[in-house]
Amino acid sequence: MLNLSWLIPVFPLLAFAIIVLVTNRDETRATAGLKKASSTIAIGAMAVSWLFALIVVVIPTLANYLEFSETPGQFPLLEIPTGQASLSYFGVAVDPLTAAMLFMVPFVCLMIFIYARGYMTWPHHLDPNQAYTTQDASSRELDPRYSRFFAYISLFAAGMLGLVIANNLFMLFVFWELMGLCSYLLISFWFEKKYWNPNQITPKDAGLKAFLTTRIGDTIMFSGLALLYVHAGTLNFDGIFRNPEVMQHLTETLVPGLGISWAALTAFLIFWGAMGKSSQFPLHVWLPDAMEGPTPVSALIHAATMVSAGVYLIIRMFPLFHAAAEGAPWVLSFVAAIGAFTAIFAATIAVAQNDIKKVLAYSTISQLGYMFAALGIGAYVAAAFHLLTHAFFKALLFLGSGAVIHAVEHGEQHVHEAHGGHGGHTPTHDDHGHGHDAHDDGPPFDPQDMLNMGGLWKRIPRVGWTFLIGGLALSGFPLITAGFWSKDEILANAFELNSLVFWTLALSALLTAFYTGRQICLTFFGQPRSEAAAHASLPTKLAKTGLRMNDLMTWPLMLLAVFAIVGGWVGIPEGFPVLGGLLNNPFEHVIGSLEEALTHTIHIPEFNTFPLMVSIIAALGGLTLAWLVYGLRPLKAGEVDPVKRLLGPVWTVLNRKYYIDELYQGTVVAFAVWLGEMAFRFDNRWVIDPIVNGIGRLGRLLSDGLRAFFDEPIVDGIVNGLGALTDGLGGLARKLQTGQGQNYLLFAVMTIMLLLGFYLYA
Repeated sequence: MLNLSWLIPVFPLLAFAIIVLVTNRDETRATAGLKKASSTIAIGAMAVSWLFALIVVVIPTLANYLEFSETPGQFPLLEIPTGQASLSYFGVAVDPLTAAMLFMVPFVCLMIFIYARGYMTWPHHLDPNQAYTTQDASSRELDPRYSRFFAYISLFAAGMLGLVIANNLFMLFVFWELMGLCSYLLISFWFEKKYWNPNQITPKDAGLKAFLTTRIGDTIMFSGLALLYVHAGTLNFDGIFRNPEVMQHLTETLVPGLGISWAALTAFLIFWGAMGKSSQFPLHVWLPDAMEGPTPVSALIHAATMVSAGVYLIIRMFPLFHAAAEGAPWVLSFVAAIGAFTAIFAATIAVAQNDIKKVLAYSTISQLGYMFAALGIGAYVAAAFHLLTHAFFKALLFLGSGAVIHAVEHGEQHVHEAHGGHGGHTPTHDDHGHGHDAHDDGPPFDPQDMLNMGGLWKRIPRVGWTFLIGGLALSGFPLITAGFWSKDEILANAFELNSLVFWTLALSALLTAFYTGRQICLTFFGQPRSEAAAHASLPTKLAKTGLRMNDLMTWPLMLLAVFAIVGGWVGIPEGFPVLGGLLNNPFEHVIGSLEEALTHTIHIPEFNTFPLMVSIIAALGGLTLAWLVYGLRPLKAGEVDPVKRLLGPVWTVLNRKYYIDELYQGTVVAFAVWLGEMAFRFDNRWVIDPIVNGIGRLGRLLSDGLRAFFDEPIVDGIVNGLGALTDGLGGLARKLQTGQGQNYLLFAVMTIMLLLGFYLYA
């Protein structure tokens, strides 16, 4: 059965093809039935992928994890010739890490797909005047590009699944780039959107920003892959990591002029690709703006696909990093430093964000920093554990935020209709936090601004309960949430291995709990701070298409909420009092066996109450502080945020994201523009055009010389002379034409006599 594992990404890939070629072949006239068929195909394909992965890969591999750790299942598909060599074993590899990812990725994608079937409704995201018309009035309840959306996310899921099962870096890189393309298409999905504030980035620009930023990391990464192929002779994972001769060559051979091993250089270059994909400083700037895409896309990017791929790459390549660190410990130190700094850096920014999705975006950047910091200090198992648990509760939180936004949009629509369609008096907030009415001459109502929310627990209780569970998991609420066990495992490793990383991550954990508690309080507690929030709701059933939005958008939340709790039980440390002996930490045994097989070492931290207490204090302390500030006395409409009032200008710095975007705009972007202008001048004014024009003038001079000294006197002379001769002979012959028969007879007789004489005397 394992040799059928290559089919897992094929199902969503086929869904993409069917939607594009069949159900969406005429997008401008697509009916609601065809649109719903598109979502059904995508959801069905994803469900088959998940079930197929469970049956074919996950269950068999986990049942025999020691065997697959020592000898992964290799299923070659084809060889690609590359001159004198070839990329052999271009196919699928199955080991415990593959199995763990194939449990998480298709399941989370399936939940997001089901949720998206209800989320991508009409007309709550776009101005109806900007959409094209359709023959079927019922499809007006669905996004005009509903089918295209499901085609894109199917391709996105296929890209991540292909990346996970790849047995070599080249195949991984192909699917890696496929996801980059899908991210650009999906972030800019609502490309026609314009904003009242000209400084606010549009979806089109956000997609381009994501594409260009990740290209920087990918370009550096590709150079690392090329160098690795040159010196290892293969890009197959087993061909590199399980071949002592190759690893010895990479670690002992030095790069000329640098004094470091090829292993260190290639690992360093490959890590830049992960930094771009997983949005680590300084390549983090694209991910917050990626929130301009539909919320299901945000969940896909942050939980199941895009940013998870960067961490997965370094986990997969960890044996190379581990080997490189023997002669160049700075490689892993660099990974740890970037991860730890990004964790605290993004957490501070999240404290001062009011957009419900951007809080979660910076939270993701911070949590990914946790994972990289863990890998940098050698906590292989802990990083993989947090990658999986984070996917469940972060998908839950993003989908929950989308449900909140949808409900508030419905509330705003209700207010709009109640005022006769001429705009209501819904309080909103400007950049300074002051409430005012939204009129035609002011900023429009923002359904993603938490300052416009409040009191939503009573309006959407299912969303409230599940969002609370996800928030507690993100905060690391002790004992009952998955986030606690995975985050505590990282802190326990950091306490033993690197005290600076430990305290940095602990402070980040405190901030995480605080901004998560702030988000929950501002969104769900207190009284509504806008009329839209007061009337917020998720429709039970759409009038024409019959889609049950409330069920489609909340059942996935409830299923994800289960994993946000029980997902951490598989990683409870064996030394933990009482609970540790119940399951004996199966995750550590499964993934740890792979680490030991690849690196011949494994680090299992001893149980220590000090990092445990720090983790608990950070989680409960942050949540308690958020409750004291925002829960005991809920914020009222028009009231300035108390933390903003306390921090003053520091809040502005955090809210503006340390002005990193402005810094890049004034340096990197300005330099790129200047370089383009210099290239333009180099081309048009200084060098290239003058050379081209000079060659043109020289050619013209040569042609004029040839015309004057050869063409006219010689070529034209010969042609004209032949013409004159022909004309003269013609003139003489013309005189023979008299029109008198006796002359022609005399001429014929003379000709005969002349020929006869010539014959007789010759």
